[in-house]
Amino acid sequence: MNPHPPAPTCYRHPDRTTGLACTRCGRPACPQCLQPAAVGQHCVDCVAQGRNEVRAVRPAVGSQPATGARTTPYVTYALIAINVAVFAVTASQAHSVADNHLSRLFYDWVLAPHLVARGQWIRVVGSGFLHYGPLHLVVNMFALYILGRDTELVLGRARFLAIYLVSLLGGSAAVMWLATDAATAGASGAIYGLFGAMTVILLRLRQSPVQMLVLIAINIVISVSLPGISLWGHLGGLLAGTLATAGILFLPEWLRARTRDSVIRIGWGAVGAIAAVSIALIAAAAAVLA
Repeated sequence: MNPHPPAPTCYRHPDRTTGLACTRCGRPACPQCLQPAAVGQHCVDCVAQGRNEVRAVRPAVGSQPATGARTTPYVTYALIAINVAVFAVTASQAHSVADNHLSRLFYDWVLAPHLVARGQWIRVVGSGFLHYGPLHLVVNMFALYILGRDTELVLGRARFLAIYLVSLLGGSAAVMWLATDAATAGASGAIYGLFGAMTVILLRLRQSPVQMLVLIAINIVISVSLPGISLWGHLGGLLAGTLATAGILFLPEWLRARTRDSVIRIGWGAVGAIAAVSIALIAAAAAVLA
């Protein structure tokens, strides 16, 4: 007997392995064949059946109906483009691809907690779009592409962007308190938030999160083992992204929300609360360091 059964494949695309499934019928499906619902996600056949039986199934907040354009992760591509563009500016200013951290923009945006305490708050967000050299950029953008496209297609564009930015803030808050003498840069905090978001999504779909948890553990070990990596920024982003996504996918059910509007309000309220706590922590750290 094979102790490792084959990974499930999409019921409409047998050549595609997937860890996602329809929350209505339970069939495994790839992101292209799933449409976000108020809670969980439905396959295209269940969506069509629901339209015939009751009413149209509404897409996720901030997203469009399930069309060809809907399946394109535009926000993920836009975030990658912004990161690459910022890197290009820093490399141009420094006249060096490898030593782009010597540029003026890098100096103005890198997350240095003592400078944030002097009022330079642009560093809290701007640092999340800086990278130390091309290898740092390529590794992070590859991870953003892999995680971002699936997370965006499940949560919808607006909610995905909110999770990304909240994770960035969570990473900055952790650095402000626990790495006060560091000069931190990179999209890693936000990307770790997407690791947490995908783990919550798998739990919501009653799929095993073991592979994702192992991947997170491996990355944490790497963060601890290699010098120059912001462990606290990673952990802060992971925590913020996990909590915010749980607020979207689980909190409405825990609070027994009965209407789509209440589900939406509770989900966005949870994201807003995590963002507010992160900003408050950053402000408190800045006050301590001032």
